[in-house]
Amino acid sequence: MINMFEVNETNKMIEQENLDVRTITLGISLLDCIDSDLEKVNQKVYEKITGLAKNLVQTGEDISKEYGIPIVNKRISVTPIALIGGAACKTPEDFVTLAKTLDKAAKEVGVNFIGGYSALVSKGMTKADELLIRSIPQALAETERVCSSVNLGSTKTGINMDAVKLMGEMVLATAEATKEDDSLGCAKLVVFCNAPDDNPFMAGAFHGVTEADAIINVGVSGPGVVNYALSKVRGENFEVLCETIKKTAFKITRVGQLVAQEASKRLNVPFGIVDLSLAPTPAIGDSVAQILEEIGLERVGAPGTTAALAMLNDQVKKGGVMASSYVGGLSGAFIPVSEDQGMIDAVNLGALSLEKLEAMTCVCSVGLDMIAIPGDTPATTISGMIADEMAIGMVNQKTTAVRVIPVIGKGVGETVEFGGLLGYAPVMPVNTFRCDDFINRGGRIPAPIHSFKN
Repeated sequence: MINMFEVNETNKMIEQENLDVRTITLGISLLDCIDSDLEKVNQKVYEKITGLAKNLVQTGEDISKEYGIPIVNKRISVTPIALIGGAACKTPEDFVTLAKTLDKAAKEVGVNFIGGYSALVSKGMTKADELLIRSIPQALAETERVCSSVNLGSTKTGINMDAVKLMGEMVLATAEATKEDDSLGCAKLVVFCNAPDDNPFMAGAFHGVTEADAIINVGVSGPGVVNYALSKVRGENFEVLCETIKKTAFKITRVGQLVAQEASKRLNVPFGIVDLSLAPTPAIGDSVAQILEEIGLERVGAPGTTAALAMLNDQVKKGGVMASSYVGGLSGAFIPVSEDQGMIDAVNLGALSLEKLEAMTCVCSVGLDMIAIPGDTPATTISGMIADEMAIGMVNQKTTAVRVIPVIGKGVGETVEFGGLLGYAPVMPVNTFRCDDFINRGGRIPAPIHSFKN
């Protein structure tokens, strides 16, 4: 039973501590849209998305008004488009027509992003996969709301190094294609190892092939709530600290569970998962870095940062799974540089480097996220960064990702403005020693020995 104390507590979290439901994401299967005729595929895709999602935005707004819970974004994820367009698309430009159809459908129903311009190539690439990947720079340059992701590796299959090499080139090409907007296209492009099928957060969301025809996934975020709770137990031991994080995560997840069930009922779409992720925003007090500093670090990046983040991530997950039987997605702590004022401050002070961020990705929920790097960074160096992150995910049996933005025309120390939730970022230095011979070997890095569990 929900009592008055809990209602007042939740209201305080919303009004003073930046608690929000970051997104309601409607996952839509497009498998029944496959056709060998490209025009028919585009028509089927548009009609299915606009038919199923026509009430999504209004439903989110209605729930927000009735319960007083901010629901920041309403989004759509679809089946990886490399699968849907494979029979009809013979060139990268053919795939771009599908990207434009997704964009048109997203605008029609009013969502801010649509994810699933994606390919799953952890073990090898089909011709369709390669065509879609090569189309990404043009697709992201010529659309507004489309997000793209590519899964390059997994603990079960190893790392597809041919795809890693290609994606380094595509990241740089996307930066070049959108250089008039400070290479903003790269903010809508992420590569994964062990990508989850039910992630509601962009830019990595896609609707997994094992999912139902349509599904409602909700992402909740509350770094400010956790930070405020920890300020009340300053100086206490780790047992008290962990209990406080768990209890707070429980309360936050319950809000997401409520919204997810309501959206599911009103849209007549099954409820999938709640993703409890401490996803920061540029807003003051809505920072994962500030949580780590509240735990006891002078600045994020100081010795002890990885241990503090590991503890935070684990306690968030433990609190979340007690609040909902269906916790999924990424769930944990995100460390995007441009979206977190505390991270930005740490970079500017010299406390946080790319190498320390990589170490932190071993224990966070995503990886190298929203990091601006010099625009003259070679494609092979970007591929090397991707390979390192894929290896962390593969060996540790966790999801890892890379979303870096080589800002064309800008160098270390300059700042790039993305606006909105994407924030702004200082351009960070990248190790200038080359890895070309390693990246150019080709082939696949095998799965680790502990992947054999059959």
